[in-house]
Amino acid sequence: MSMIVEVVRSGFVESTHQARMLTVDAQGRPVEAKGAVHVPASPRSSMKPLQALGMLRAGLRLEDELLALACASHSGEPFHVDGVRKILAGAGLDESALRCPEDYPFDRAVTERGRVQMNCSGKHSAMLATCVLNDWPTDSYLEPKHPLQRAIRETVEDLTGERIAATGVDGCGAPLHFVSMLGMTKAFRAFPLSSPDSYERKIFEAMTTYPEWTSGTDRPEAKLMRALPGLMLKAGAEAFDAFVFEDGRAGTVKIEDGSSRARVPVTVAALRSLGLDAPELAELGAPPVLGGGRPVGELRIR
Repeated sequence: MSMIVEVVRSGFVESTHQARMLTVDAQGRPVEAKGAVHVPASPRSSMKPLQALGMLRAGLRLEDELLALACASHSGEPFHVDGVRKILAGAGLDESALRCPEDYPFDRAVTERGRVQMNCSGKHSAMLATCVLNDWPTDSYLEPKHPLQRAIRETVEDLTGERIAATGVDGCGAPLHFVSMLGMTKAFRAFPLSSPDSYERKIFEAMTTYPEWTSGTDRPEAKLMRALPGLMLKAGAEAFDAFVFEDGRAGTVKIEDGSSRARVPVTVAALRSLGLDAPELAELGAPPVLGGGRPVGELRIR
């Protein structure tokens, strides 16, 4: 049975959202499973750490915050944009090589629109850098049959332990692989539990050390990672979340109707089911419903 998230306004249930949730303990044993966690889902940008791993395996060499940026759905803050340009420049390219669409950044303080501001440009710049290192074509790097995308596909199947159920097109134009929440949870556990010198561990250390580079300074994902040191969390569009703690506790969340307002409260519930909590999670887990600028209700889970 799926979880239900209720939006309560002035004592009345105004809206409801259904959610799938899977959590496992440090040994990988199920703790909670709500909804059809075994059927294919669309992880969207939660797939980015796996895509970055495929690039590292193909020879990409990025470190620290720039590696975190390669895994990011960034807010387009100045440091994000500068980082994307640095990755491109290191490969002898500029933003004209990007094949992601032009977009406005998530950060409302930034009004400039372009490909480098698009939230997936960190991943795309890393993809281009990988192509340059391998002497692969850069103009067709988003084609599913491109050597880069074949390498990423192999990595996704390796980490999830599943054959990809289907491949579509993500919002940024890159191939989008459909796998189960069971597979994504297994994949995320590999990042902290691999050997200290592994590419998986390198990605884990980059994302947990530089959480604002994986999303944005004031984004919920960064707030959760700062509140729980040792947590690696990556959100995806249409309300998907995947996370892992340094000891292997892990989980995935999918809101069935794609509503982002229900995603973070369910993720907080998933973290708490594993004994991961902090005072900063209180409002993230039960955000207020406002009326006239003041709280008149909340989101609650049953």
